[in-house]
Amino acid sequence: MGGLEVLGSLPALYPEWLGDRTFAATHGVRFPYIAGEMANGISTVRMVVAMNRAGLLGFFGAGGLGPAQVRAAVQELAETLHPSSNWGVNLLHSPNEPGYEDHVIDLVHHYGVANVSASAFMDLTPAVVRCAATGLQADAQGKINRRTRLFAKVSRPEVAEKFMSPAPDELLRVLLDQGRLTADEAALARRVPLATDVTVEADSGGHTDNRPLTVILPAMLGLRDSLSRRHDYSERIRVGAAGGLGDPLAVASAFACGADYVVTGTVNQRSVEAGTSDEVKRLLAEADLADVVMAPASDMFEYGVKVQVLRRGTMYASRAAGLYEAYRRYDSLERIPAGVRGRIERDLLRAGFEEAWAATRRYWAGRDPGQITVAERDPKHRMALVFRSYLGQASRWAITGEPSRRADYQVWCGPAIGSFNRWVVGSSLAQPENCTVVQIARNLMEGAAVVTRAHQLRSYGVHVPRTGLHVPRLLSSPVVSDL
Repeated sequence: MGGLEVLGSLPALYPEWLGDRTFAATHGVRFPYIAGEMANGISTVRMVVAMNRAGLLGFFGAGGLGPAQVRAAVQELAETLHPSSNWGVNLLHSPNEPGYEDHVIDLVHHYGVANVSASAFMDLTPAVVRCAATGLQADAQGKINRRTRLFAKVSRPEVAEKFMSPAPDELLRVLLDQGRLTADEAALARRVPLATDVTVEADSGGHTDNRPLTVILPAMLGLRDSLSRRHDYSERIRVGAAGGLGDPLAVASAFACGADYVVTGTVNQRSVEAGTSDEVKRLLAEADLADVVMAPASDMFEYGVKVQVLRRGTMYASRAAGLYEAYRRYDSLERIPAGVRGRIERDLLRAGFEEAWAATRRYWAGRDPGQITVAERDPKHRMALVFRSYLGQASRWAITGEPSRRADYQVWCGPAIGSFNRWVVGSSLAQPENCTVVQIARNLMEGAAVVTRAHQLRSYGVHVPRTGLHVPRLLSSPVVSDL
């Protein structure tokens, strides 16, 4: 050993060995790693295809897209990736559009999508139960096989418990009465957890409770174990980690806390395949840890739900907060004081309330005419739809890079972007053309393995230099692309 004294040795540690081995076996992937869904198609077809062909798992960001856009994307993915199953589609909870969830599930079943990631759910709906229960079958040995594997992204134990438990009888009865499930499917659904994989979402971009991963992940793991004993499951629910995973040390920490797999989101917006504008990618590349803030969510505006967005370089958060305050204080557009109305019309809508409502009405006429019916008898709902039009368009302006609306960009983003930017400084990943979704995945997982092995050595008393616990920038180079 070149004259050096050998104090001890450990066998090699590969990134494939992190997390739970059944994740890779079940989903047909190389690593326990997911490129998670980002709504409005920011997680693009191209991104999902790239992950699939690298032997990894990615979810298409269907949330917020119109039915025709979702159908086109799912059809393209199904045709391009057939017969592989290591890809999936997002099911975003839509309390204001209950028919939308059913539409997505119809597409999932029609095109044989193997994986669905349910996010932003506060309670179970018939659609999400139908997604998991349709196609359940028992083989000759009594093992229950699934047509669709349901991932559930959660941040609260009370919601996690619903997905870790069998489907509730009341929703199964509804689906039976509607003819949407068979008696055999309903019977089998009572014997298995609704979700096969539950992703614990910590301080992430978009919908988040801003909880530290080290607080909520252990609680969710304990809940999983308790419910598994109570229901005597024959299959193990895998529990993954998401939120705040911007560098290898964070990924290694998630696995050390017991995560079976990890999910990234925010950092993938910097990738070549991300469906957002070059201007947004530039803003993200300049962001640091504190350059994020909470702002009203467009899909759950009336409920006061917030999402985490980029603060640096955009005024979206403060402007959206002003709209929610007006919605909370006044009963209709007509009751908003002239001064407040003038600022909203001039700076945000860039149109009078009447013109803005006409445009909003045209939008809903093509997507969900029932919203117009409610709005015409409820002035406050009409106000909510007009204000939501600004919030929804703010995301699309960011995606398209609309130059006249740069101050209004809504960019879903968590603090992980700051740690990612600090990690890649001076490396090839700092160059936009090298920053692919697959390269991000490989470097994070390779780096996490290096960090984990360094901690193992330290735990056995070997002095590990400080640089050993912080992945060298060399690992941010394409030289590790084949691991």
